[in-house]
Amino acid sequence: MNLDLLKKKLDGLQQKTPAGTKTDYSTIYWKPTLGKQQIRVVPSMYDPSNPFKELKIYYGITNKVMISPLNFGEKDPIALFASKLREEYSKENYVLAKKIEAKPRTFIPVIVRGEEDKGVRLWQFGKQVYEELLALAVDDEIGDYTDIVNGRDLTVETVGPESTGTPYNKSSVRVRLKTSPLSQDPSQVEKWTSEQPNPETLFKRYSFDEMKSALEKWLSPEEDGVDSNPPTPPTKIETQPTSNFSLDTSQVKQNKEDKFESLFDSTNDDLPF
Repeated sequence: MNLDLLKKKLDGLQQKTPAGTKTDYSTIYWKPTLGKQQIRVVPSMYDPSNPFKELKIYYGITNKVMISPLNFGEKDPIALFASKLREEYSKENYVLAKKIEAKPRTFIPVIVRGEEDKGVRLWQFGKQVYEELLALAVDDEIGDYTDIVNGRDLTVETVGPESTGTPYNKSSVRVRLKTSPLSQDPSQVEKWTSEQPNPETLFKRYSFDEMKSALEKWLSPEEDGVDSNPPTPPTKIETQPTSNFSLDTSQVKQNKEDKFESLFDSTNDDLPF
């Protein structure tokens, strides 16, 4: 075992953030800006054989991002509910299941050229960029672009909404032709390969009951407010999709809360895990 590395990890876990201190996420995450930037993918200290970390993450169910327990081999009440919705197909159920399902995100550790002083940061992206990076990785003519001695930098080019025709930016990746070392400074290489944020520990892990409660509140937002007859929202604002909740095949009349609770009955062993 590398005891020095383990000691650094222990020190990091034991270090407490003072109350009221805000986290500077720019030191943890890297987000491409418009134009071209040059980066280097660094071998992961958590899995040197694979720099990519895939995670399933929920957005929009609460005002905070929630990481799916499925990432850790645990039961996920939101995934369970979406699965049940799809079992008894209807347009409303399908739309709702699609709305609440976890989104796949991939993370890699990178050094941004010109910003080496910021250390290793995480770049997170969706399917398209992931496919581009995987295609480069399996190209025999390119080789291992994360190699600390003979790897390759990558050029990330990002265009804005005026080019994408959507409200979002879009990034594409291409590999540099010339191979190069990660750094000419061995001590810097050692630091970059042993001091990296861990995407699995950056998100708060919620319990099964906490996630179930958050989903229930999201499904019935009117029950959280004082005004039982809120004004009708403007038509341009997307409202929460509804479901017929006809998930119980017993034909017994139940209200919405009973149907929701029945999906999580402790006697129900028919779980998609």
